[in-house]
Amino acid sequence: MAMFQALNISATGMTAQRLRMDILSENIANVKTTRTKDGTPYVRRNVVFQEKDSTSFQAALTTQLKLNHNYIGNGVKVTSIIEDTETPMNRVYEPSHPDADENGYVNYPNVNTVTEMTDLIDASRAYEANITAFNATKAMALKALEIGS
Repeated sequence: MAMFQALNISATGMTAQRLRMDILSENIANVKTTRTKDGTPYVRRNVVFQEKDSTSFQAALTTQLKLNHNYIGNGVKVTSIIEDTETPMNRVYEPSHPDADENGYVNYPNVNTVTEMTDLIDASRAYEANITAFNATKAMALKALEIGS
């Protein structure tokens, strides 16, 4: 049973990191988008992760194991995708731009390509780490089957 739980934990990590990479790629793709459907500049988005809950007897047992420092975990889930409203928009003086205000400034998205690329590398490495853990678990399960036969 622990073997399947380990595979599930790695799979949830891969799923979450894949979504994170998709959102980061979307941020990079919209680095110059000054007008969205609602007429405002694109706003950088972030993915929020949380530990995956279990709602059964196993949850109560797991809580006890956690108190005993033998906690395995249930994986990760994406709780929300939030807009970054704390980082200011990039104001650039371009009076000829169609989206320029009365003073000639254009609000570009609050996306920093260097930050996004760094986060993308981080997400990619986390995804690879989950693949490695998944493959190691799978190899152990196959070895156990060989021993049993």
